Amino acid sequence: MSTTPVRPAVRDDLALMEGYHSPQVQVEVRLNTNESPVGPPAEFRAELAEAIAGIDWHRYPDRGAGELRAAIADHHGVRADQVFAANGSNEVLQSLCLAYGGPGRTAVVFEPTYALHSHIARVTGTTVVEGERTEDFALDPDEAERVVAAASPAIVFLCSPNNPTGVVEPEETVRRMLDQLAPTGALLVVDEAYGQFAAWSALELVDDDTNLVVTRTYSKTWAMAAARLGYLVGPAWLVEALESVVLPYHLDAVTQLAGTLALRHAAAMETRVAELVEERGRVSAALDELPVTVWPSGANFILFRPDHLDGAEVWSRLVEHSVLVRNCASWPRLDGCLRLTIGTRDEDDRFLTALTEILT
Repeated sequence: MSTTPVRPAVRDDLALMEGYHSPQVQVEVRLNTNESPVGPPAEFRAELAEAIAGIDWHRYPDRGAGELRAAIADHHGVRADQVFAANGSNEVLQSLCLAYGGPGRTAVVFEPTYALHSHIARVTGTTVVEGERTEDFALDPDEAERVVAAASPAIVFLCSPNNPTGVVEPEETVRRMLDQLAPTGALLVVDEAYGQFAAWSALELVDDDTNLVVTRTYSKTWAMAAARLGYLVGPAWLVEALESVVLPYHLDAVTQLAGTLALRHAAAMETRVAELVEERGRVSAALDELPVTVWPSGANFILFRPDHLDGAEVWSRLVEHSVLVRNCASWPRLDGCLRLTIGTRDEDDRFLTALTEILT
């Protein structure tokens, strides 16, 4: 006599949790996921192709990613034992939550901000406390101190430039947060996925005596979203702790090669970043001439809200023009907002022409 098997139950705290999604729509101009509009240099591609031929495919990759970490450390002027690399900055964030979050511990975020900070925290069983930003999406240091004091967190997440608003946290705000957290043993995580587009970086505040880590990614400025490679720079004792929670051999040999070789082309990356920053200024100025509200950005994207039309309607009509941007309505307090990734000049002109036709 057979019986119908009972399916295993998902954890109660995950059963109603939605995953992180970014719509993938077939369009001619895709400006919704903050990718680089152009790929890495041809020289990098050739070097990587040649290097791949030398991989010992029957052997596990370097578990500690020693060559990659040393190259990243040299790029930032730190030690290799201050660098932790993983499959995208999201695995870096997950490792931080596994090591320093978890049941009975709390993480603080300030909304609206990068959705995966709170999502990853919750997946790891970490309680999330949400603080608010000001009307212009800046972080009010007094309000931030109040939220942190009330929550007694193990981890505080700051995203700078903030995704999806583009706001850059001032150095004074980060230093003030570090001063508040110093006697508590809490960790400050500054997510700088878009850090190279901003005027300053919290990397200059990292040392072995400060409970601070800065996360970075190869996906944006290095034009390597397909590689899924991210890293953090932080105290050596923290990197050692992360090695105890990350899966063994989690970074494959090709990813390690790609990340190491890319750093030889830093000048090309810096040129690409400078061009995108210039293009960001041009697009922002053009948006200022349209009936939309635009927020200043220190990243490779711009947040805006149509003044007289619903954002979802504008998003749909842009898709009809074969232009895809990000509908930010799912973020707290961003009803009607859209986020535009800076693309090539031609792509941005396609967007501006379509948006002008829709709004005027």
